[in-house]
Amino acid sequence: MTMTTPNSLSARSEISTTELISVSRAVADLRRGEMILIRSAKSAIAAIATEPLSDHGLERLRAIALNAADIALVLPRVRARALGHVDANSGFCALQPQNHANVDCLTLGVWANPLLDMVEKPVATWRTTQSDEDAAIRLAKLARLLPAIVSVPVDPAKIDEFATRENLLILAEEWVNGYEDAAAGSLRQVSEARVPLENAENTRVVAFRPADGGQEHIAIIIDEPAADVPVLVRLHSECFTGDLIGSLRCDCGPQLRGAIAEISASGKGGIVLYLRQEGRGIGLVNKLRAYALQDRGFDTLDANEELGFDADERVYRPAAEMLRQLGFSSVRILTNNPEKLRGLESWGVEVSERVPHKFPSNGHNAFYLQTKKERAGHLF
Repeated sequence: MTMTTPNSLSARSEISTTELISVSRAVADLRRGEMILIRSAKSAIAAIATEPLSDHGLERLRAIALNAADIALVLPRVRARALGHVDANSGFCALQPQNHANVDCLTLGVWANPLLDMVEKPVATWRTTQSDEDAAIRLAKLARLLPAIVSVPVDPAKIDEFATRENLLILAEEWVNGYEDAAAGSLRQVSEARVPLENAENTRVVAFRPADGGQEHIAIIIDEPAADVPVLVRLHSECFTGDLIGSLRCDCGPQLRGAIAEISASGKGGIVLYLRQEGRGIGLVNKLRAYALQDRGFDTLDANEELGFDADERVYRPAAEMLRQLGFSSVRILTNNPEKLRGLESWGVEVSERVPHKFPSNGHNAFYLQTKKERAGHLF
């Protein structure tokens, strides 16, 4: 396998295992409504995710702020436009309420949530975000929360003292930005077992875990694929609704079971990589929010944007790393999504062929499949 690109598997992230684990701890803190501290080259902030924000947390933010008047709600540009920010063109914007002393956590939550209708637009000033605020948004996405945070500037000279007193972590923004690559690069096999499947009785399941103890990715190895020829592979993102309870809103369940059956029927074996990237990387809760927006008329891509996510937030280094450790450098990939080819190739995996993998629509997912074809470039 050739490894010459900047994203090659041989080039590990600069962040250390300790820094990787610190980001993982901060993700858990953020989900609990805890404050996190992020330091950049020029500034530092304290931030709490808007979704679990409490009035107690808001008061803690005000207490540490250099200036309580500088409290900011960082939210996606689409929501900013809905709140009256006519010049919202960048990914995220910072809202600073003029009557900041009277704003409570409930109000901030309503402003941040695109599923809630606004009765009255906030009286506020708007500004572009700082790099440490962008890192905090990245952390909220890693936590699978609504990507909106409340932040205040803090004195960089006093941040260590405050962190010690309050038992808080301090993150460098580059740790957050490098987390996903570093976690994928740290994947290691942790267990393996024979698991006979319907339509594929000769199957092994291998689990891979990152060094920070995060979610495991799974390799489903069917029969005994040869390593010296391109292996038939399906990259399948976790889908609780489609894979487990048979949702008709997507085609994930048929794609998963169809891939297992097709690989088994090929007589040459292959691999299904089951990646823990629910909802194209936004998580189950946010996927359900996107469904609610789709019920209001948004398509699947616009619903993601309303929430503050890209059309597709998935990363492909975990798949490439798993293939590398299993001894495969060239693949034939079962997919309709050209982005998966580009994603694997950017991490040094040779894609010799795209094998079409489509299934009939039903009365519930026809518009979803049409959107993937017309707007996301899927090849049906």
